[in-house]
Amino acid sequence: MRIEDNQKEKKKITAANVFLYVLLLALALVYLLPLVWMLSVSLKSNREVLTSPFTPPSVLQLGNYIFAWTNGQLGVATLNSVIVCSSALVISLLIGSMAAFAIARMRLGFLKYMMQYFLIGMMIPVHCVLIPLFVRFSNWHLTNQLIGLIIPYITFSLPMTIFLMTGFFKSMPNEIFEAACIDGCSIYGCFITIGLPLSRVGMFVAGIMTFVGNWNELLLAMVFISDIAKKTLPVTLTYFVGPYATNYVQMFAAIIIAIAPTIVVYSIFSNQIVDGLTTGAVKG
Repeated sequence: MRIEDNQKEKKKITAANVFLYVLLLALALVYLLPLVWMLSVSLKSNREVLTSPFTPPSVLQLGNYIFAWTNGQLGVATLNSVIVCSSALVISLLIGSMAAFAIARMRLGFLKYMMQYFLIGMMIPVHCVLIPLFVRFSNWHLTNQLIGLIIPYITFSLPMTIFLMTGFFKSMPNEIFEAACIDGCSIYGCFITIGLPLSRVGMFVAGIMTFVGNWNELLLAMVFISDIAKKTLPVTLTYFVGPYATNYVQMFAAIIIAIAPTIVVYSIFSNQIVDGLTTGAVKG
């Protein structure tokens, strides 16, 4: 009888639950409708956009995507973005995880101040260092080179990576590392054989946030790169807006191509991202 009563209580629908579901549904529509409308516009002709902007397309204009990918040079820009973001992702995760493990697990006096030092890096906007960074990179002949984007992307990604990974390493039980040390495992062995495998979720969350942030970055890429063949995806999108006229359907097609990878990644791995953030926030 108690089991049946508990099941009835679980199935009971309250006014608070109904209100919560309605609110979540409304928020979902608020976020999804602009994306659906943007996709609809990208499949129309310019005339159809001006006459009936909110109706579904009568004929699917797939040529807008072909034009954006070829004539709009989105293919080259996408390749440049993949190279820059992937390189910055791998290096920042490698350096950031090692620094986070040292801060969380090593007992050295100066390490307790290192976390504060890296947190200061999260508070410095890129606009404050843009001019001196550009002057220094010009002297080093790093402007108009992809390596000139990879270095600052790594620098600005490290504080967030270290912050997230430190929480994960601190949440791991001390007994595991103590047992490994008793068995003769060095600090490097503890990091490679214990720390990294147990922090897979944290590496994944930090990697997603780093990759998406660098993928959408515009200011550094616009200032540091002048060669059209080396432009990244966000900069190339600006070329679809002209000073006197704008081809809206091709511009929206280019935007869909640019945001599709991030939407797919977040849709597939949304549960892992939430679990990773909550796991690293609690010290167990």
